Amino acid sequence: MDNTDGVRLDRWLWSARFFKTRQMAADAVRSGRVLLNNKRTKPAKSVRIGDQVRIRKAAFRYAIQVTALSETRVSAGHAVTLYDESEQSIEARETLRTQLKLQRSGSHPAKGRPSKRERRQLNRLRVPQG
Repeated sequence: MDNTDGVRLDRWLWSARFFKTRQMAADAVRSGRVLLNNKRTKPAKSVRIGDQVRIRKAAFRYAIQVTALSETRVSAGHAVTLYDESEQSIEARETLRTQLKLQRSGSHPAKGRPSKRERRQLNRLRVPQG
């Protein structure tokens, strides 16, 4: 559904699939994690074609320009057509994604208690006390 007057910011963020629910989108706007034309705003502010939106989700940042309006949640393939993301934003996000992936690959999360075999290996590594 295209609307030339504008669409509520929280509704547009939800329909463009940046947030799972409208409530999550509204909370992000209220807390200042979403900027419309580089200004903090309220969730009910109207978004129009050509507006600049900056979104901060966890460690990732998106700098997008609105290209189409929708009041209903659309498929992921169609949601991508609602905005254009800047090249710098895409590159920065990809760089951060690879850095986070490399950090995770270096460490092995603990699986809980060691098995009998692992406990014996740990005991062999320990310096005998005595």
